Amino acid sequence: MKEMRSGPNAVAMSTTFPELFDRFSAALLPAETPDATILRFRSIARAIRLDSHGHAEFDPKAEQLAFVCVGSAKLVARASGGREQVVSFHFAGELACVPGGALHAYSIEALTPCELLAFPVGEFLDLARSEPAILSEVCDRVMVALHRASEKSVALGRKTAQERVCSFLVGMTERIGVRQGNGFAMRLPMSRRDIADALGLTNETISRQFAELRMSGIIETSGRSLVTVPDIGSLRDLGGYMQLPERNAA
Repeated sequence: MKEMRSGPNAVAMSTTFPELFDRFSAALLPAETPDATILRFRSIARAIRLDSHGHAEFDPKAEQLAFVCVGSAKLVARASGGREQVVSFHFAGELACVPGGALHAYSIEALTPCELLAFPVGEFLDLARSEPAILSEVCDRVMVALHRASEKSVALGRKTAQERVCSFLVGMTERIGVRQGNGFAMRLPMSRRDIADALGLTNETISRQFAELRMSGIIETSGRSLVTVPDIGSLRDLGGYMQLPERNAA
């Protein structure tokens, strides 16, 4: 086990490595996983603890998988001239792929105090291939990530500002929303600026879209982070999604 403290705001681990690994194991490793395989996963895991806004830098030549054990984070890409792009958001229980050997530099930045386990992709996949159930779980998660990336590409390429914001809120509701009556409530850990960057919009546009959705009763807000969605169907209707025909009953 290795422990890394990275970035100006990184602090000492508050959760022990065994506790972090147990969370990873419960999420990805089936109960029947051989002890030898579990020990090999433990041996390649690197624990990372980040305070809010802390960042973890990775070897730009080596692709990594990061499992979010606690908190939330964003994957950030850097281009020439100091330009940055929020690529994706990640929450507890999710895997994030940090590209290596790419044309841009990538890092993970904490949105809230965050604890991660990082694994070299090559060694991780070698172990996963030895156990079909683990490989199946990883493939399922990869397919979910590809689906989200495809949806984001459509949003950035063809959707209006309102449709992008509504699509974003639908996605966040599905991932971190908590049932509240007939609707959902969620605390968005990212700033309006992060949302704007991720959606290719300005801060002013994000603020305006939130205000319009609030005035129309599509969402309710309290402070900077709490968002309530009284009717997810109404929000989804504004997201620019295709209206798929209902299947005929057999």
